Amino acid sequence: MKSTQDNISVIEKIGYSLGDLAANLIFQTLMTFLAFFYTDVYKIPPGKASFIIFTGGMIGAFFNPVMGVIADRTKTRWGKFRPWILFTSIPFGIVAILAFSTPDFDLTGKVTYALITYILLVIIYSANNLPYASLSGVMTGNMSERNSISSYRFVAVMVAQFVVQVLLLPLVLILGEGDKVEGFKQTIWLFAIVGVVFFIITFLTTRERVLPQAEGVSSVKQDIKDLVRNKPWRAVLLITIFVFVTLSLKGGMYVYYFNDFVDNASLSTFLENIGFNGFILNLNEWLINMGFVGFTWPDDPATSGFSLFNAGGIIMMMVGIGFSKPLADKFGKRDIFGLSLFLSAVCLVLFYFYDNDAIALIFITQLVHGLFYGISTPLLWAMIADVADYSELINFRRATAIIFSAMIFGLKAGLSIGGALVAGLLAWYGYDEQAVLQDALTISGIKLSVSIYPALFFFVSVACLIFYKINKAKELEIQEELSNRREPSPKRL
Repeated sequence: MKSTQDNISVIEKIGYSLGDLAANLIFQTLMTFLAFFYTDVYKIPPGKASFIIFTGGMIGAFFNPVMGVIADRTKTRWGKFRPWILFTSIPFGIVAILAFSTPDFDLTGKVTYALITYILLVIIYSANNLPYASLSGVMTGNMSERNSISSYRFVAVMVAQFVVQVLLLPLVLILGEGDKVEGFKQTIWLFAIVGVVFFIITFLTTRERVLPQAEGVSSVKQDIKDLVRNKPWRAVLLITIFVFVTLSLKGGMYVYYFNDFVDNASLSTFLENIGFNGFILNLNEWLINMGFVGFTWPDDPATSGFSLFNAGGIIMMMVGIGFSKPLADKFGKRDIFGLSLFLSAVCLVLFYFYDNDAIALIFITQLVHGLFYGISTPLLWAMIADVADYSELINFRRATAIIFSAMIFGLKAGLSIGGALVAGLLAWYGYDEQAVLQDALTISGIKLSVSIYPALFFFVSVACLIFYKINKAKELEIQEELSNRREPSPKRL
């Protein structure tokens, strides 16, 4: 195995990170608004929306191992993984636009259209994002540099998350002039165009340096055998599933939490007291003076509260990411990941005990939760790259993409389960997409779904770390051993 231990330039790290920003404009929209889009925009009943999200997502998830096999066996003058990022960029944008379109069909037609376009979207996402994720494992063999790459990457993720969770709903209302159908269409068009450009930049600015040896490619059967007996891989797979169940469940339910649980009058008073309403009035006035008549922030408290709540959490996640690398370098990825995830889960539990008018407590808890979760965010993907190194250490061959494919399978499975739980729990607790006010049972279900239920999945993720043995000492051992192997033998005189 040939590689370099040289540092990666800031330009390359930024270029690489833009690929995740592009993908996450769509991924974060799926995680946060897919159930809402199906139920409240396309008017599909929650039970059928749950079926679409789970079925489509799991079909896409099972495509990941296939894509891993294909990517590991790709050979081009640009490398194994970079060409996939380039050639899937435009199809990704087109399918995203189709998935958030709302053709006027009857209910059966709507369900069929939504299912087909969602399956296509998660498949093209795999064909793009699996090679993208695998690329981080071959840009360098230096584990500290991988921590740095992961930190850049997840700052970009936070930017995309900020755009989606803070600005998407206002953009939908602004661009659609109150019409959510038209607003989603215009917003996804914007995301698709930006995404294609960023994917191309990623392709142009990155390089693959950890190159396979020339002794041949292992069989698919051998790759799968190596994968199954890799204990750290099994642990990280379970962790990935449970983490993304949590993110999808709580992320998808927040919009209902603010629309149906949080007291509007108390929220409006809170926004006034902290100066948010005054800021928005000045912003709207400035936009009107600039000629953007009608392009003003929506005035309902739920939209403003939802956006500010997400903004605060994301800003604190970015702060947390800043602590991630130095803490991981000192104590190891595993221990810092577990501690920060546990503390973020404790914050989620606290939401269960708040009344609908405890606005300050709700926002403060979100800030603390964002800080702790932000520390863990880049570490999961850096741990997956370490698992690929561990596999190379014990098997004497590298299969980066199939290891990442299994992790993205976990991501997709978690997203599908979590998204289906959003719609399924809404159906279970009697959510009526046509009603202005929901009943007490529905409100209780929404409250549980942003607190106790997602926290349980985080706690299980932390428990899975018992089976992940790559601590700080093991990281250094793996890096040193692989570095020695990759050093070219001195030429004989």
